[in-house]
Amino acid sequence: MVITSHKSSPTVNASTTSNFAQTQSRKADHIRICLEEDVQFRETTNGLERYRFTHCCLPEIDRNDIDTSTTFLGKKLGAPLLISSMTGGTEQAGMINRRLAELAQQYQFAMGVGSQRVAVEKPQVAKTFAIRQYAPDVLLFANVGAVQLNYTYGLDECLQIIDMLEADALILHINPLQECIQPRGDVNFRGLLDKIAELCSKLSVPVIAKEVGNGISGAMAEKLIAAGVQAIDVAGAGGTSWAKVEGERAENAIQRRLGRTFADWGIPTADCITSVRAIAPDIPLIASGGLRDGLEVAKAIALGADIAGLALPFLQAAIESEIALQELAQVLIAEITTVLFCTGNATLHQLKHANSLQRIQ
Repeated sequence: MVITSHKSSPTVNASTTSNFAQTQSRKADHIRICLEEDVQFRETTNGLERYRFTHCCLPEIDRNDIDTSTTFLGKKLGAPLLISSMTGGTEQAGMINRRLAELAQQYQFAMGVGSQRVAVEKPQVAKTFAIRQYAPDVLLFANVGAVQLNYTYGLDECLQIIDMLEADALILHINPLQECIQPRGDVNFRGLLDKIAELCSKLSVPVIAKEVGNGISGAMAEKLIAAGVQAIDVAGAGGTSWAKVEGERAENAIQRRLGRTFADWGIPTADCITSVRAIAPDIPLIASGGLRDGLEVAKAIALGADIAGLALPFLQAAIESEIALQELAQVLIAEITTVLFCTGNATLHQLKHANSLQRIQ
């Protein structure tokens, strides 16, 4: 299987300009819909409510000595938090990414950006993704859809995307359900595993496989890891339903119906974590998908994740103000610290191995 290599950016013509306009409009729609419409899962939860920590009434540690830092893909983080991939490509998205990058730098969170396909199609919007200047020390993840490997993208485009961000790793997001419902979605997923394997063999940075809210099973993680993927972001069900998001953007009755029918489709995040960790004890593992507070982050870590990604809470705060972002970061760290203290663990490593998280249902 050969990954097409292009030595220059895609030719700018009427078709390219039209595709760019559609992509840019879609990105603006996504932000608006996530903030204004009811697009959260209803029946399916992230599964973390099925677990409860055993309270330790005498922790025998000083709360001030608790260390929330960790290391992921060789880089130290101040807390086990990832500002999950969200946006880019519009003026508003550029403002959001700048605010998020400055926050990530201050607290040493990891950060991803939204799909950079729009910046390949129209290089003048690359500046909305170019956040390294605001986050010189942060673990940054570039991002593009894996399915684009079947739509003219190859090694050169991926290198362009990585260079644009000066990224430490590349996220390949995998989103078959979203593409099925999205107007003019890219639905040719044939042969992608071989193309992912070839890309992994040629890139000098790690490749992270990420779903977009429907989850990665243990069986699929095993195939992705065998192909050379070096980290997994399970992005399970229980948070924002991208079926509902795309249903809000529907251009016909079938798309609207699909958005409703598959609104709660997917594997709950907690189940993804446990199934992936069972088949791959050592793979760097990100838990995302419906996490909304530091208690859920701590549960995800105790189940086996290395770090946890949040998107909607950071998006809502970034739109509001820089102060709101500061308050969110501080409360998330305080919640994680409180879990550590009230389970008698001074570090995240201890929490992972303390067996203090019990399934209650």
